[in-house]
Amino acid sequence: MSGGSVGRRLTGRVSPVRASTVYRSAAVRARRRRDDGEASTVGRLAWLNAASTRIGTTLDLERTARELAEFTVPDFADGAAVDILESVLHGEEGSRWTGRGVPPMRAVALSAVDTMTTLEAVPVGEIYVRDQKRHETLLHRYCLRQGKPVMVARMREGDFDRVAPTASGAAKMRALGVHSYLAVPLIARGLLLGSADFVRGPGSPPFSPTDLALAEQLASRAAVFIDNARLYGRERERVVTLQRSLLPRATPDTPGLRVHAEYAPSAARHAVGGDWYDVMSLPGGRTALMAGDVMGQGLPAAATMGRLRAVARTLMTLDMAPERVLARLDLATRDLEDDQVATFLCAVHDPAGSRVTLAGAGHLPPLLLDGRGGAEFVALPAGAPLGAGVIPYDPVTVAVPDGGALVLYTDGLVKARGADLEAQLGRLRSAALALPPDALEGGGLIAAAPAGPGRFDEAVVLTARAVPPAPGTELRVWPLSDGGRAASEARRLVTRQLADWGLDDLADVCELVVSELVGNALRYGNGPGELRLLRGERLVVEVSDTGPDLPQIQHADLSDEGGRGLQLVNMLCRRWGSCRTPGGKVVWAEQDLPS
Repeated sequence: MSGGSVGRRLTGRVSPVRASTVYRSAAVRARRRRDDGEASTVGRLAWLNAASTRIGTTLDLERTARELAEFTVPDFADGAAVDILESVLHGEEGSRWTGRGVPPMRAVALSAVDTMTTLEAVPVGEIYVRDQKRHETLLHRYCLRQGKPVMVARMREGDFDRVAPTASGAAKMRALGVHSYLAVPLIARGLLLGSADFVRGPGSPPFSPTDLALAEQLASRAAVFIDNARLYGRERERVVTLQRSLLPRATPDTPGLRVHAEYAPSAARHAVGGDWYDVMSLPGGRTALMAGDVMGQGLPAAATMGRLRAVARTLMTLDMAPERVLARLDLATRDLEDDQVATFLCAVHDPAGSRVTLAGAGHLPPLLLDGRGGAEFVALPAGAPLGAGVIPYDPVTVAVPDGGALVLYTDGLVKARGADLEAQLGRLRSAALALPPDALEGGGLIAAAPAGPGRFDEAVVLTARAVPPAPGTELRVWPLSDGGRAASEARRLVTRQLADWGLDDLADVCELVVSELVGNALRYGNGPGELRLLRGERLVVEVSDTGPDLPQIQHADLSDEGGRGLQLVNMLCRRWGSCRTPGGKVVWAEQDLPS
Protein backbone atom coordinates (compact mmCIF):
# COMPACT_ATOMS: atom_id res chain seq x y z
CA MET A 1 0.00 0.00 0.00
CA SER A 2 1.52 3.24 -1.00
CA GLY A 3 2.08 6.08 1.38
CA GLY A 4 -0.37 8.26 -0.52
CA SER A 5 -3.14 5.78 -0.07
CA VAL A 6 -2.31 5.45 3.58
CA GLY A 7 -2.43 9.20 4.00
CA ARG A 8 -5.83 9.33 2.31
CA ARG A 9 -7.06 6.53 4.53
CA LEU A 10 -5.85 8.23 7.68
CA THR A 11 -7.46 11.56 6.83
CA GLY A 12 -10.79 9.85 6.35
CA ARG A 13 -10.75 8.28 9.80
CA VAL A 14 -11.91 10.00 12.99
CA SER A 15 -10.74 9.00 16.40
CA PRO A 16 -13.36 7.98 19.01
CA VAL A 17 -12.49 10.94 21.21
CA ARG A 18 -12.95 13.45 18.37
CA ALA A 19 -16.22 11.80 17.28
CA SER A 20 -17.75 12.11 20.72
CA THR A 21 -16.74 15.77 20.84
CA VAL A 22 -18.41 16.44 17.49
CA TYR A 23 -21.59 14.70 18.53
CA ARG A 24 -21.74 16.60 21.83
CA SER A 25 -21.24 19.93 20.01
CA ALA A 26 -24.09 19.14 17.59
CA ALA A 27 -26.37 18.16 20.47
CA VAL A 28 -25.53 21.36 22.32
CA ARG A 29 -26.30 23.45 19.25
CA ALA A 30 -29.60 21.66 18.72
CA ARG A 31 -30.53 22.06 22.36
CA ARG A 32 -29.66 25.76 22.23
CA ARG A 33 -31.80 26.20 19.13
CA ARG A 34 -34.64 24.38 20.86
CA ASP A 35 -34.19 26.47 24.02
CA ASP A 36 -34.04 29.68 21.98
CA GLY A 37 -37.25 28.66 20.21
CA GLU A 38 -38.97 27.86 23.48
CA ALA A 39 -37.79 31.12 24.99
CA SER A 40 -39.02 32.99 21.94
CA THR A 41 -42.41 31.27 22.17
CA VAL A 42 -42.68 32.04 25.87
CA GLY A 43 -41.76 35.66 25.16
CA ARG A 44 -44.42 35.98 22.47
CA LEU A 45 -47.05 34.46 24.76
CA ALA A 46 -46.05 36.81 27.56
CA TRP A 47 -46.27 39.76 25.17
CA LEU A 48 -49.75 38.74 24.06
CA ASN A 49 -50.78 38.28 27.67
CA ALA A 50 -49.55 41.78 28.47
CA ALA A 51 -51.72 43.08 25.64
CA SER A 52 -54.83 41.90 27.49
CA THR A 53 -53.96 44.15 30.42
CA ARG A 54 -52.77 47.20 28.49
CA ILE A 55 -55.38 47.30 25.70
CA GLY A 56 -59.04 47.84 26.49
CA THR A 57 -58.51 49.38 29.91
CA THR A 58 -61.64 51.50 29.38
CA LEU A 59 -64.84 51.29 27.37
CA ASP A 60 -63.76 54.22 25.21
CA LEU A 61 -63.39 53.15 21.59
CA GLU A 62 -60.85 55.72 20.52
CA ARG A 63 -58.73 55.24 23.61
CA THR A 64 -58.71 51.48 23.00
CA ALA A 65 -57.41 52.08 19.48
CA ARG A 66 -54.67 54.35 20.85
CA GLU A 67 -53.67 51.70 23.36
CA LEU A 68 -53.32 49.17 20.51
CA ALA A 69 -51.04 51.45 18.52
CA GLU A 70 -48.92 52.44 21.51
CA PHE A 71 -48.56 48.85 22.71
CA THR A 72 -46.98 47.67 19.44
CA VAL A 73 -44.36 50.43 19.23
CA PRO A 74 -41.42 49.85 19.52
CA ASP A 75 -41.59 46.19 20.68
CA PHE A 76 -43.28 44.93 17.51
CA ALA A 77 -43.04 47.70 14.90
CA ASP A 78 -41.39 51.05 14.29
CA GLY A 79 -44.68 52.64 13.28
CA ALA A 80 -48.35 51.75 13.75
CA ALA A 81 -51.66 53.22 12.58
CA VAL A 82 -55.20 52.16 13.53
CA ASP A 83 -58.13 53.11 11.32
CA ILE A 84 -61.77 52.47 12.22
CA LEU A 85 -64.80 52.36 9.92
CA GLU A 86 -66.81 55.55 10.10
CA SER A 87 -69.98 53.57 10.72
CA VAL A 88 -68.41 51.84 13.73
CA LEU A 89 -67.41 55.16 15.23
CA HIS A 90 -71.10 56.13 15.07
CA GLY A 91 -72.12 53.03 17.01
CA GLU A 92 -73.23 50.93 14.06
CA GLU A 93 -72.15 47.35 13.57
CA GLY A 94 -69.18 46.53 11.41
CA SER A 95 -69.57 44.71 8.10
CA ARG A 96 -67.67 43.05 5.32
CA TRP A 97 -66.85 45.60 2.65
CA THR A 98 -67.93 44.51 -0.81
CA GLY A 99 -68.06 47.80 -2.69
CA ARG A 100 -65.49 49.43 -4.88
CA GLY A 101 -62.48 51.10 -3.37
CA VAL A 102 -62.24 51.13 0.41
CA PRO A 103 -64.93 51.86 3.01
CA PRO A 104 -65.10 55.27 4.66
CA MET A 105 -62.60 55.13 7.48
CA ARG A 106 -61.20 57.52 10.01
CA ALA A 107 -57.67 57.64 11.39
CA VAL A 108 -58.01 57.02 15.12
CA ALA A 109 -54.51 56.32 16.43
CA LEU A 110 -50.86 56.77 15.39
CA SER A 111 -47.63 55.77 17.09
CA ALA A 112 -44.02 55.72 15.86
CA VAL A 113 -40.43 55.72 17.03
CA ASP A 114 -38.54 59.00 16.81
CA THR A 115 -37.02 58.23 13.42
CA MET A 116 -40.43 57.52 11.89
CA THR A 117 -42.48 60.43 13.21
CA THR A 118 -42.26 62.26 9.87
CA LEU A 119 -44.06 59.52 7.95
CA GLU A 120 -46.92 60.99 5.94
CA ALA A 121 -49.92 59.51 7.73
CA VAL A 122 -53.54 60.61 7.84
CA PRO A 123 -53.89 62.90 10.90
CA VAL A 124 -55.87 61.45 13.77
CA GLY A 125 -59.54 62.38 13.51
CA GLU A 126 -59.60 62.89 9.75
CA ILE A 127 -61.32 60.76 7.11
CA TYR A 128 -59.00 58.29 5.41
CA VAL A 129 -58.84 59.74 1.89
CA ARG A 130 -56.94 57.83 -0.76
CA ASP A 131 -55.87 58.67 -4.31
CA GLN A 132 -58.67 57.31 -6.53
CA LYS A 133 -56.18 56.08 -9.16
CA ARG A 134 -54.39 53.94 -6.58
CA HIS A 135 -57.48 52.15 -5.21
CA GLU A 136 -57.27 48.96 -7.25
CA THR A 137 -53.59 48.32 -6.49
CA LEU A 138 -53.50 49.10 -2.78
CA LEU A 139 -52.69 46.18 -0.52
CA HIS A 140 -54.79 47.76 2.23
CA ARG A 141 -57.85 47.42 -0.01
CA TYR A 142 -57.28 43.69 -0.29
CA CYS A 143 -56.94 43.44 3.48
CA LEU A 144 -60.28 45.15 4.03
CA ARG A 145 -62.25 43.45 1.27
CA GLN A 146 -61.00 39.92 1.94
CA GLY A 147 -60.66 40.27 5.70
CA LYS A 148 -57.16 38.75 5.49
CA PRO A 149 -53.76 40.10 6.56
CA VAL A 150 -51.22 41.40 4.05
CA MET A 151 -47.46 41.23 4.55
CA VAL A 152 -44.57 42.49 2.45
CA ALA A 153 -41.46 41.19 4.19
CA ARG A 154 -38.95 43.03 1.96
CA MET A 155 -40.37 45.99 0.10
CA ARG A 156 -39.16 46.60 -3.42
CA GLU A 157 -39.47 49.77 -5.46
CA GLY A 158 -42.99 49.08 -6.70
CA ASP A 159 -44.29 48.00 -3.31
CA PHE A 160 -44.25 51.49 -1.84
CA ASP A 161 -46.91 52.62 -4.30
CA ARG A 162 -49.05 49.64 -3.28
CA VAL A 163 -48.76 50.50 0.42
CA ALA A 164 -48.87 54.29 0.73
CA PRO A 165 -52.20 56.01 0.03
CA THR A 166 -50.50 58.85 -1.88
CA ALA A 167 -47.44 59.27 -4.06
CA SER A 168 -45.88 61.70 -1.59
CA GLY A 169 -46.46 59.19 1.19
CA ALA A 170 -44.65 56.51 -0.82
CA ALA A 171 -41.70 58.86 -1.37
CA LYS A 172 -41.50 59.60 2.36
CA MET A 173 -41.43 55.86 3.16
CA ARG A 174 -38.54 55.35 0.73
CA ALA A 175 -36.62 58.26 2.21
CA LEU A 176 -36.97 56.97 5.77
CA GLY A 177 -35.87 53.47 4.83
CA VAL A 178 -39.08 51.59 5.50
CA HIS A 179 -38.42 48.03 4.34
CA SER A 180 -41.23 45.88 5.72
CA TYR A 181 -45.03 46.28 5.88
CA LEU A 182 -47.84 44.40 7.59
CA ALA A 183 -51.61 45.10 7.65
CA VAL A 184 -54.18 43.10 9.62
CA PRO A 185 -57.96 43.53 9.70
CA LEU A 186 -59.77 44.15 12.98
CA ILE A 187 -62.59 41.60 12.98
CA ALA A 188 -64.97 40.83 15.85
CA ARG A 189 -67.95 38.46 15.69
CA GLY A 190 -67.21 37.99 12.00
CA LEU A 191 -67.64 41.70 11.22
CA LEU A 192 -64.99 44.13 10.00
CA LEU A 193 -64.33 47.07 12.33
CA GLY A 194 -61.16 48.56 10.86
CA SER A 195 -57.51 47.76 10.33
CA ALA A 196 -54.07 48.10 11.89
CA ASP A 197 -50.98 48.85 9.77
CA PHE A 198 -47.38 48.28 10.90
CA VAL A 199 -44.02 49.19 9.33
CA ARG A 200 -40.39 48.52 10.16
CA GLY A 201 -37.40 50.60 9.22
CA PRO A 202 -33.61 50.65 9.53
CA GLY A 203 -32.26 48.60 12.44
CA SER A 204 -35.28 46.28 12.62
CA PRO A 205 -35.59 42.84 10.99
CA PRO A 206 -38.26 42.33 8.36
CA PHE A 207 -41.62 40.91 9.32
CA SER A 208 -41.71 37.12 9.38
CA PRO A 209 -44.54 34.57 9.23
CA THR A 210 -44.24 34.35 13.01
CA ASP A 211 -44.77 38.10 13.28
CA LEU A 212 -47.78 37.77 11.00
CA ALA A 213 -49.37 35.12 13.24
CA LEU A 214 -48.59 37.25 16.29
CA ALA A 215 -50.22 40.33 14.71
CA GLU A 216 -53.33 38.32 13.85
CA GLN A 217 -53.68 37.17 17.45
CA LEU A 218 -53.18 40.70 18.74
CA ALA A 219 -55.67 42.18 16.25
CA SER A 220 -58.26 39.55 17.17
CA ARG A 221 -58.04 40.46 20.86
CA ALA A 222 -57.99 44.19 20.21
CA ALA A 223 -61.03 43.93 17.92
CA VAL A 224 -63.07 42.39 20.73
CA PHE A 225 -62.13 45.28 23.01
CA ILE A 226 -63.01 47.81 20.31
CA ASP A 227 -66.35 46.16 19.62
CA ASN A 228 -67.19 46.09 23.34
CA ALA A 229 -66.41 49.80 23.50
CA ARG A 230 -68.61 50.38 20.45
CA LEU A 231 -71.52 48.52 22.02
CA TYR A 232 -71.16 50.35 25.30
CA GLY A 233 -70.81 53.70 23.58
CA ARG A 234 -73.99 53.04 21.61
CA GLU A 235 -75.82 52.08 24.80
CA ARG A 236 -74.58 55.20 26.54
CA GLU A 237 -75.70 57.41 23.66
CA ARG A 238 -79.15 55.88 23.88
CA VAL A 239 -79.33 56.58 27.61
CA VAL A 240 -78.13 60.16 27.12
CA THR A 241 -80.64 60.66 24.32
CA LEU A 242 -83.43 59.28 26.49
CA GLN A 243 -82.36 61.44 29.40
CA ARG A 244 -82.20 64.61 27.33
CA SER A 245 -85.59 63.86 25.80
CA LEU A 246 -87.09 63.59 29.29
CA LEU A 247 -85.69 66.97 30.35
CA PRO A 248 -87.38 70.30 29.50
CA ARG A 249 -86.44 71.67 26.10
CA ALA A 250 -86.81 75.29 27.23
CA THR A 251 -87.41 77.23 30.42
CA PRO A 252 -90.50 79.46 30.59
CA ASP A 253 -90.36 83.23 31.04
CA THR A 254 -91.78 84.10 34.44
CA PRO A 255 -92.15 87.46 36.23
CA GLY A 256 -89.16 88.57 38.29
CA LEU A 257 -86.99 85.56 37.48
CA ARG A 258 -84.50 84.60 34.79
CA VAL A 259 -83.73 80.89 34.77
CA HIS A 260 -80.96 78.99 33.01
CA ALA A 261 -80.62 75.20 33.20
CA GLU A 262 -77.64 73.08 32.21
CA TYR A 263 -77.26 69.30 32.02
CA ALA A 264 -73.77 67.84 31.60
CA PRO A 265 -73.05 64.11 31.13
CA SER A 266 -70.10 62.78 33.08
CA ALA A 267 -66.62 62.33 31.71
CA ALA A 268 -66.87 58.69 32.82
CA ARG A 269 -68.82 56.88 30.12
CA HIS A 270 -70.75 54.70 32.58
CA ALA A 271 -72.23 57.39 34.86
CA VAL A 272 -75.39 58.40 33.02
CA GLY A 273 -78.96 58.11 34.07
CA GLY A 274 -80.78 59.80 36.92
CA ASP A 275 -80.14 63.56 37.22
CA TRP A 276 -82.98 65.86 36.17
CA TYR A 277 -84.51 69.30 36.57
CA ASP A 278 -87.71 71.10 35.72
CA VAL A 279 -89.02 74.67 35.59
CA MET A 280 -92.74 75.44 35.58
CA SER A 281 -94.80 78.59 35.36
CA LEU A 282 -97.49 78.62 38.08
CA PRO A 283 -100.55 80.84 38.47
CA GLY A 284 -100.06 84.26 40.03
CA GLY A 285 -96.63 84.71 38.44
CA ARG A 286 -95.02 82.05 40.61
CA THR A 287 -92.30 79.74 39.35
CA ALA A 288 -91.55 76.17 40.39
CA LEU A 289 -87.89 75.09 40.33
CA MET A 290 -87.04 71.42 40.75
CA ALA A 291 -83.86 69.33 40.74
CA GLY A 292 -83.48 65.64 41.50
CA ASP A 293 -81.08 62.72 41.35
CA VAL A 294 -82.14 59.09 41.08
CA MET A 295 -79.70 56.67 42.67
CA GLY A 296 -78.17 54.33 40.09
CA GLN A 297 -77.17 54.58 36.47
CA GLY A 298 -78.23 53.52 33.01
CA LEU A 299 -81.67 52.98 31.55
CA PRO A 300 -83.37 52.01 34.85
CA ALA A 301 -82.32 55.29 36.49
CA ALA A 302 -83.33 57.31 33.42
CA ALA A 303 -86.73 55.62 33.31
CA THR A 304 -87.31 56.26 37.01
CA MET A 305 -86.26 59.86 36.52
CA GLY A 306 -88.89 60.25 33.79
CA ARG A 307 -91.60 58.83 36.04
CA LEU A 308 -90.73 61.05 38.98
CA ARG A 309 -90.54 64.15 36.83
CA ALA A 310 -93.98 63.40 35.38
CA VAL A 311 -95.46 62.93 38.86
CA ALA A 312 -93.75 66.06 40.19
CA ARG A 313 -94.96 68.08 37.23
CA THR A 314 -98.52 66.87 37.76
CA LEU A 315 -98.39 67.76 41.45
CA MET A 316 -97.01 71.21 40.69
CA THR A 317 -99.77 71.72 38.13
CA LEU A 318 -102.13 71.46 41.10
CA ASP A 319 -100.09 74.30 42.63
CA MET A 320 -99.25 72.32 45.74
CA ALA A 321 -96.80 73.53 48.37
CA PRO A 322 -93.23 72.14 48.03
CA GLU A 323 -93.42 70.06 51.21
CA ARG A 324 -96.68 68.45 50.07
CA VAL A 325 -95.15 67.70 46.67
CA LEU A 326 -92.28 65.88 48.38
CA ALA A 327 -94.64 63.85 50.56
CA ARG A 328 -96.65 62.75 47.52
CA LEU A 329 -93.50 61.98 45.56
CA ASP A 330 -92.23 59.80 48.39
CA LEU A 331 -95.39 57.70 48.16
CA ALA A 332 -95.04 57.47 44.38
CA THR A 333 -91.38 56.43 44.66
CA ARG A 334 -92.23 53.66 47.12
CA ASP A 335 -94.74 52.30 44.63
CA LEU A 336 -92.07 51.79 41.95
CA GLU A 337 -91.32 48.15 41.28
CA ASP A 338 -87.54 48.57 41.23
CA ASP A 339 -87.28 50.07 44.76
CA GLN A 340 -85.52 53.19 43.58
CA VAL A 341 -84.38 55.99 45.89
CA ALA A 342 -83.93 59.59 44.81
CA THR A 343 -82.98 62.96 46.23
CA PHE A 344 -85.13 65.94 45.33
CA LEU A 345 -85.28 69.69 45.87
CA CYS A 346 -88.41 71.72 45.19
CA ALA A 347 -88.63 75.52 45.29
CA VAL A 348 -91.45 77.95 44.49
CA HIS A 349 -90.58 81.56 43.72
CA ASP A 350 -93.16 84.27 44.42
CA PRO A 351 -92.47 87.58 42.63
CA ALA A 352 -94.30 89.46 45.41
CA GLY A 353 -91.38 90.20 47.68
CA SER A 354 -89.12 87.84 45.66
CA ARG A 355 -89.56 85.07 48.20
CA VAL A 356 -88.68 81.43 47.62
CA THR A 357 -90.17 78.54 49.58
CA LEU A 358 -88.04 75.39 49.52
CA ALA A 359 -88.23 71.80 50.73
CA GLY A 360 -85.64 69.09 50.23
CA ALA A 361 -85.52 65.31 50.35
CA GLY A 362 -81.94 64.30 51.02
CA HIS A 363 -80.67 66.80 48.47
CA LEU A 364 -77.66 69.12 48.77
CA PRO A 365 -78.64 72.65 49.87
CA PRO A 366 -79.00 75.33 47.18
CA LEU A 367 -76.57 78.22 47.00
CA LEU A 368 -77.99 81.72 47.50
CA LEU A 369 -76.02 84.66 46.06
CA ASP A 370 -77.03 88.08 47.36
CA GLY A 371 -75.79 89.98 44.29
CA ARG A 372 -73.41 92.09 46.42
CA GLY A 373 -70.46 89.69 46.60
CA GLY A 374 -71.82 87.33 49.22
CA ALA A 375 -73.07 83.73 48.97
CA GLU A 376 -74.33 81.20 51.48
CA PHE A 377 -75.92 77.78 51.36
CA VAL A 378 -79.57 77.79 52.39
CA ALA A 379 -80.12 76.18 55.78
CA LEU A 380 -82.49 73.57 54.43
CA PRO A 381 -84.28 71.34 56.98
CA ALA A 382 -83.06 67.76 56.75
CA GLY A 383 -85.34 65.43 54.84
CA ALA A 384 -85.06 61.76 53.93
CA PRO A 385 -84.61 60.79 50.27
CA LEU A 386 -87.70 59.91 48.28
CA GLY A 387 -88.58 56.28 48.68
CA ALA A 388 -87.21 56.02 52.21
CA GLY A 389 -90.68 56.42 53.71
CA VAL A 390 -89.70 59.05 56.28
CA ILE A 391 -92.11 62.00 56.11
CA PRO A 392 -93.23 64.79 56.63
CA TYR A 393 -90.91 67.37 55.09
CA ASP A 394 -90.40 70.87 56.44
CA PRO A 395 -90.24 73.99 54.24
CA VAL A 396 -88.11 77.10 54.60
CA THR A 397 -88.63 80.53 53.02
CA VAL A 398 -85.82 82.85 51.93
CA ALA A 399 -85.72 86.16 50.09
CA VAL A 400 -83.74 86.55 46.86
CA PRO A 401 -82.69 90.21 46.58
CA ASP A 402 -82.65 92.02 43.26
CA GLY A 403 -79.60 90.88 41.33
CA GLY A 404 -79.25 87.84 43.56
CA ALA A 405 -79.47 84.25 42.37
CA LEU A 406 -80.47 80.85 43.65
CA VAL A 407 -78.43 77.90 42.35
CA LEU A 408 -79.88 74.39 42.46
CA TYR A 409 -77.58 71.51 41.50
CA THR A 410 -77.00 67.78 41.82
CA ASP A 411 -74.09 66.13 43.62
CA GLY A 412 -72.22 65.39 40.39
CA LEU A 413 -71.15 69.02 40.40
CA VAL A 414 -69.10 68.60 43.58
CA LYS A 415 -68.57 64.87 44.03
CA ALA A 416 -64.99 63.74 43.59
CA ARG A 417 -63.23 60.55 44.65
CA GLY A 418 -61.49 60.92 47.98
CA ALA A 419 -62.55 64.58 48.45
CA ASP A 420 -64.29 65.94 51.53
CA LEU A 421 -67.84 67.07 50.73
CA GLU A 422 -67.71 70.15 52.95
CA ALA A 423 -64.49 71.26 51.30
CA GLN A 424 -66.02 70.68 47.87
CA LEU A 425 -69.07 72.78 48.78
CA GLY A 426 -66.73 75.55 49.90
CA ARG A 427 -64.96 75.40 46.55
CA LEU A 428 -68.32 75.53 44.78
CA ARG A 429 -69.24 78.69 46.69
CA SER A 430 -65.90 80.29 45.76
CA ALA A 431 -66.30 79.28 42.11
CA ALA A 432 -69.79 80.80 41.96
CA LEU A 433 -68.57 84.07 43.47
CA ALA A 434 -65.67 84.25 41.04
CA LEU A 435 -67.91 83.99 37.97
CA PRO A 436 -69.47 87.13 36.48
CA PRO A 437 -73.28 87.03 36.31
CA ASP A 438 -73.39 86.27 32.58
CA ALA A 439 -71.00 83.33 32.94
CA LEU A 440 -72.88 82.01 35.96
CA GLU A 441 -76.20 82.07 34.11
CA GLY A 442 -74.60 80.66 30.97
CA GLY A 443 -73.61 77.38 32.62
CA GLY A 444 -70.06 78.42 33.49
CA LEU A 445 -70.35 76.71 36.85
CA ILE A 446 -70.19 73.32 35.13
CA ALA A 447 -66.55 73.86 34.13
CA ALA A 448 -65.60 75.93 37.18
CA ALA A 449 -67.10 73.56 39.77
CA PRO A 450 -64.82 71.59 42.12
CA ALA A 451 -65.38 68.28 40.35
CA GLY A 452 -64.16 69.94 37.14
CA PRO A 453 -64.55 68.69 33.57
CA GLY A 454 -63.23 65.26 34.62
CA ARG A 455 -66.13 64.58 37.02
CA PHE A 456 -67.20 60.94 37.19
CA ASP A 457 -70.92 61.67 37.65
CA GLU A 458 -73.39 63.65 35.58
CA ALA A 459 -74.49 67.04 36.84
CA VAL A 460 -77.42 69.43 36.64
CA VAL A 461 -77.24 73.14 37.41
CA LEU A 462 -80.30 75.39 37.64
CA THR A 463 -79.57 79.11 38.09
CA ALA A 464 -82.48 81.45 38.89
CA ARG A 465 -81.66 85.16 39.09
CA ALA A 466 -84.05 87.76 40.50
CA VAL A 467 -84.59 90.46 37.88
CA PRO A 468 -87.10 93.30 37.36
CA PRO A 469 -90.25 92.14 35.55
CA ALA A 470 -90.15 92.29 31.78
CA PRO A 471 -91.77 95.30 30.10
CA GLY A 472 -95.52 94.82 30.11
CA THR A 473 -95.48 92.58 33.19
CA GLU A 474 -96.81 94.09 36.41
CA LEU A 475 -98.03 92.71 39.71
CA ARG A 476 -100.28 94.41 42.26
CA VAL A 477 -101.15 93.02 45.70
CA TRP A 478 -103.73 94.52 48.08
CA PRO A 479 -104.96 93.37 51.50
CA LEU A 480 -108.76 93.14 51.70
CA SER A 481 -110.87 94.09 54.66
CA ASP A 482 -112.74 91.33 56.44
CA GLY A 483 -116.41 92.25 56.06
CA GLY A 484 -119.29 92.86 53.72
CA ARG A 485 -117.47 95.67 51.93
CA ALA A 486 -114.65 93.38 50.74
CA ALA A 487 -116.33 92.57 47.42
CA SER A 488 -117.02 96.18 46.47
CA GLU A 489 -113.51 97.14 47.57
CA ALA A 490 -112.03 94.41 45.36
CA ARG A 491 -114.10 95.49 42.36
CA ARG A 492 -113.02 99.11 42.79
CA LEU A 493 -109.33 98.18 43.02
CA VAL A 494 -109.50 95.93 39.97
CA THR A 495 -111.43 98.46 37.84
CA ARG A 496 -109.04 101.28 38.69
CA GLN A 497 -105.95 99.18 37.97
CA LEU A 498 -107.26 97.89 34.65
CA ALA A 499 -107.96 101.46 33.59
CA ASP A 500 -104.37 102.40 34.44
CA TRP A 501 -103.15 99.48 32.32
CA GLY A 502 -105.45 100.37 29.43
CA LEU A 503 -107.43 97.14 29.79
CA ASP A 504 -110.89 98.61 30.30
CA ASP A 505 -112.38 96.01 27.96
CA LEU A 506 -111.64 93.32 30.54
CA ALA A 507 -113.16 95.21 33.46
CA ASP A 508 -116.68 93.78 33.28
CA VAL A 509 -115.60 90.14 33.30
CA CYS A 510 -112.87 90.78 35.85
CA GLU A 511 -115.34 92.49 38.22
CA LEU A 512 -117.67 89.50 38.03
CA VAL A 513 -114.82 87.08 38.64
CA VAL A 514 -113.37 88.95 41.61
CA SER A 515 -116.85 89.30 43.11
CA GLU A 516 -117.33 85.53 42.96
CA LEU A 517 -113.90 84.78 44.41
CA VAL A 518 -114.33 87.24 47.29
CA GLY A 519 -117.87 85.98 47.88
CA ASN A 520 -116.63 82.40 48.20
CA ALA A 521 -113.90 83.56 50.59
CA LEU A 522 -116.50 85.31 52.76
CA ARG A 523 -118.84 82.33 52.77
CA TYR A 524 -116.44 79.39 53.01
CA GLY A 525 -113.02 80.77 53.84
CA ASN A 526 -113.40 82.91 56.98
CA GLY A 527 -113.02 86.07 54.92
CA PRO A 528 -110.57 87.12 52.17
CA GLY A 529 -106.92 87.78 52.81
CA GLU A 530 -105.15 89.31 49.80
CA LEU A 531 -106.19 90.29 46.30
CA ARG A 532 -103.53 89.83 43.63
CA LEU A 533 -103.69 91.09 40.03
CA LEU A 534 -100.99 90.09 37.55
CA ARG A 535 -100.61 91.33 33.99
CA GLY A 536 -98.23 89.22 31.97
CA GLU A 537 -98.96 86.91 29.07
CA ARG A 538 -102.47 86.82 30.55
CA LEU A 539 -104.44 88.64 33.21
CA VAL A 540 -104.57 86.68 36.46
CA VAL A 541 -106.70 87.57 39.46
CA GLU A 542 -106.49 85.60 42.70
CA VAL A 543 -107.91 85.83 46.20
CA SER A 544 -106.52 84.11 49.29
CA ASP A 545 -108.35 83.08 52.46
CA THR A 546 -107.84 80.88 55.52
CA GLY A 547 -110.46 78.24 54.69
CA PRO A 548 -109.34 74.61 54.32
CA ASP A 549 -111.81 73.46 51.65
CA LEU A 550 -111.02 73.89 47.97
CA PRO A 551 -113.93 75.14 45.80
CA GLN A 552 -115.52 72.83 43.26
CA ILE A 553 -118.04 73.39 40.49
CA GLN A 554 -121.41 72.04 41.54
CA HIS A 555 -124.41 70.99 39.50
CA ALA A 556 -127.16 73.56 40.22
CA ASP A 557 -130.83 72.78 39.60
CA LEU A 558 -133.25 75.36 38.31
CA SER A 559 -134.69 75.86 41.79
CA ASP A 560 -131.29 76.34 43.49
CA GLU A 561 -130.46 79.88 44.53
CA GLY A 562 -126.68 79.41 44.42
CA GLY A 563 -123.96 77.20 42.98
CA ARG A 564 -123.61 78.95 39.63
CA GLY A 565 -120.80 81.39 40.41
CA LEU A 566 -117.92 79.04 39.57
CA GLN A 567 -119.79 77.89 36.47
CA LEU A 568 -119.73 81.49 35.24
CA VAL A 569 -116.06 81.82 36.12
CA ASN A 570 -115.34 78.60 34.24
CA MET A 571 -117.18 79.85 31.13
CA LEU A 572 -115.81 83.40 31.12
CA CYS A 573 -112.16 82.68 31.92
CA ARG A 574 -109.48 80.77 30.09
CA ARG A 575 -108.92 78.60 33.16
CA TRP A 576 -109.19 78.74 36.93
CA GLY A 577 -107.96 76.74 39.91
CA SER A 578 -107.08 76.64 43.57
CA CYS A 579 -104.26 75.47 45.78
CA ARG A 580 -103.59 75.02 49.45
CA THR A 581 -101.20 77.27 51.33
CA PRO A 582 -99.76 76.93 54.85
CA GLY A 583 -102.42 79.37 56.04
CA GLY A 584 -105.39 78.27 53.92
CA LYS A 585 -105.84 78.41 50.15
CA VAL A 586 -105.68 80.57 47.05
CA VAL A 587 -108.30 80.67 44.27
CA TRP A 588 -107.28 82.16 40.91
CA ALA A 589 -108.63 82.75 37.42
CA GLU A 590 -106.99 83.70 34.09
CA GLN A 591 -108.24 85.84 31.22
CA ASP A 592 -106.67 86.22 27.80
CA LEU A 593 -105.40 89.70 27.01
CA PRO A 594 -106.63 91.51 23.89
CA SER A 595 -104.46 90.78 20.87
